[in-house]
Amino acid sequence: MPFIAATATGFPPHFYSQETISEDLQMLWSAYGVNTDRVARLHENTTVESRYIAVPKEEYYDLKGWEAPNAIFGRVAFELGKETLNKLFAKTDLGPEDIRLLTFATTTGLAIPTIDALLLNRMPFAPDTKRMPLFGLGCVAGVAGLARVADYLRGHPTEAAVLLAEEFCSLTIQKHDVSIANLIACGLFGDAAGAVLVVGDEHPMARQNGHPMPEVVATRSVLFPDSEHFMGWEIKETGMQIVLSADVPEASRGPLSNEIARFLGDHDLTVGDIGRWVCHPGGPKVIEALEDGLGLNGTTLERSREVLRTVGNVSSVSALLILDAVMHDDPPPPGTWGLMLAMGPGFVAELILLRW
Repeated sequence: MPFIAATATGFPPHFYSQETISEDLQMLWSAYGVNTDRVARLHENTTVESRYIAVPKEEYYDLKGWEAPNAIFGRVAFELGKETLNKLFAKTDLGPEDIRLLTFATTTGLAIPTIDALLLNRMPFAPDTKRMPLFGLGCVAGVAGLARVADYLRGHPTEAAVLLAEEFCSLTIQKHDVSIANLIACGLFGDAAGAVLVVGDEHPMARQNGHPMPEVVATRSVLFPDSEHFMGWEIKETGMQIVLSADVPEASRGPLSNEIARFLGDHDLTVGDIGRWVCHPGGPKVIEALEDGLGLNGTTLERSREVLRTVGNVSSVSALLILDAVMHDDPPPPGTWGLMLAMGPGFVAELILLRW
């Protein structure tokens, strides 16, 4: 079974407090007759305290249509992607030339050729490196991308592969949209990148002594029927307009929790056997609903809450940030079971069972 050999994270250089961003948005929306006190309360309720964004906040006032923000996406995604991959390779003895598959995930910008092709052309990857760009999976893409990489390596156990996920949610801002969903989203989402190096179980890096690596034991994809309206984007002339339903927390409490229990049961495990949770923080209500549905105590998903507080919901990258924190700040003892999970448009979930 494949092993997660290394992780790395990256952020754009523009960092602001939630208060600063919220004040700017309140001023913007006051012209549309929006109650600014209500906006302030909505943003406070997200529990987000600070966020990174793609460009200086003053530049967002001049963004119009879809072309301008998408051009910024292409530039910053390449720059931050290259920086994050260099961080990843600096942690191992491998370089780009040793990678046989590069998977790139995003939902917040479009580029053709995709960003992974640009990185292959400008970094010393082998010209026959396989590519797997993933678009449109939303918040689930980090876990889904890692699962698909692991699936690939089961069939190519001597190889190494990389997942790079980048999200620039700030560039999807719809300044004219004063729906509750957009008011909340503009106080919730941030920008970031995450990268993961995975090796097959016959690769020389597998089972290295003194370097505990989690093993990808199993993966599962779940599609919940009749739930397309829960979350996603509507493509407008002005860009991507958020779709975010109040049904998501309840779906996390019931159907998702049941699927998690079923997945673990298929491996003779229970929720109590999981020692490390790598859970995408959709928002405070989603975290609370998962804890309630799974019977977890109020501190089990603290890493998810911490990522949400410090950088916001960074869509597909969130789970990779939490994985990075577990790998570097809190590596568990050998034999510990872990579970990665995320939800996304569909309404879908992806689950990965790990063991250190």
